Amino acid sequence: MPPFEPVLLEAVGTPESHTLESYRSRGGYAPFETLLAEKQPTEVIELVKSAGLRGRGGAGFPTGVKWGFLPKDHPGPIYLCVNADESEPGTFNNRILMEDDPHQVIEGTMISSYATRATTAYIYLRYEYPHAWDRLQAAIDEASAAGLLGDNIKGSGFSLNIYLHRGAAAYICGEETGLIESIEGKRAWPRIKPPFPAIEGVFRKPTVVNNIETMACVAQIARRGPDWFRSIGVPADPENPRDPGSYGPKLYCLSGHVEKPGCYEAPLGITLRELINDYGGGVWKGRKAKAAIPGGISMGLMTEAEFDTPLDFKGPGTVGCMGLGTAAVVVIDETVSIVDFLHNSCRFFAHESCGQCTPCREGTSWNLRILERIRAGKGRLKDLEILLENGNTMGMMPGSTICGLADGAAWPIKNAINKFRDEFEDYIKRTNPEGWMVTDPVPALQIVGAH
Repeated sequence: MPPFEPVLLEAVGTPESHTLESYRSRGGYAPFETLLAEKQPTEVIELVKSAGLRGRGGAGFPTGVKWGFLPKDHPGPIYLCVNADESEPGTFNNRILMEDDPHQVIEGTMISSYATRATTAYIYLRYEYPHAWDRLQAAIDEASAAGLLGDNIKGSGFSLNIYLHRGAAAYICGEETGLIESIEGKRAWPRIKPPFPAIEGVFRKPTVVNNIETMACVAQIARRGPDWFRSIGVPADPENPRDPGSYGPKLYCLSGHVEKPGCYEAPLGITLRELINDYGGGVWKGRKAKAAIPGGISMGLMTEAEFDTPLDFKGPGTVGCMGLGTAAVVVIDETVSIVDFLHNSCRFFAHESCGQCTPCREGTSWNLRILERIRAGKGRLKDLEILLENGNTMGMMPGSTICGLADGAAWPIKNAINKFRDEFEDYIKRTNPEGWMVTDPVPALQIVGAH
């Protein structure tokens, strides 16, 4: 594997890396000041477009294209919301950036605000990140004292204020309109679209929602140029006009059963096996890998035989996963029951569903109840078909819900059962030898202590 010099994580381990003085010593804020003096907002958008940056929050939508959806003649105000909720299980790359190099995030937010003509930016932060809150607020205060925030920045006529907004850490707030509802002080129910946030977002004004790592990438593109960014990663497929490529560095979270869990920076397109072996030191305790979550639990599962799949925006989809997601890899060794894994996954999504859409509210709840009955020794082979039917019919993709939480809940079910069918069938037959073949409806499991 060729050497790769971290850029997004270059400050990690540097004393006082979170301070303005340290960030300035690394060239920080000079790109923002240059763009402010020499470029128009539309030119900055074209700069990001030419770099091929795709959002790092999960969907991978081209960032510059997203900015271009804003109405050109709107009198304002226009808002930028930065998603720092980071509720996807196994994900902690945003936390590293906010705690160790908050000014990189702030500069990226400034540049993005200038490009989109936003005069107010909200950083939406999960409540469980108190240290990140302190570091970000201190960075905002330092930038304000240095004249980099506020009214008429550097005499340019551009004004910007950045505010932190603390959320209650609901998974649904990772969905951009759920986040917007929460910022407005309401229950975080995703909105029906259209209108999309670019037209009606925060306070019904044009709004862009981007992720923390995306902001850091914007700062690096401004510093090093779009050609540098495009020199990293996987080029677009010339045979597929719908593939915009997977360019730039990426922060991969690696946890679970590996020797060296952590947050690692590597080019987009590194394979899952390379990430586990070259960065994570291999599977722990000399065991073998059984499976891995490629990008957060909502992306599904890869079997060990699929570990040579590239971790870019295209790769995981070629082996039946939903996508790269947050690039949060969780390794599962040979001792783990996939039945237990799926039960844990279903329990998480049943808890996090906002309840607005019937297929998601009822589907996640019943998926959990079925898994609880299977684990209690009362499972049937018929249950696997019911789970797969639920997984194939609930979600935004089949058109039955407002947001994609139900799709995220469904993908682990579909992957786990389709890729580990023998293990599920064996478990059901062993634990329910008298009733595994029953096809008639059976009573729900009575859970002790349930209300």
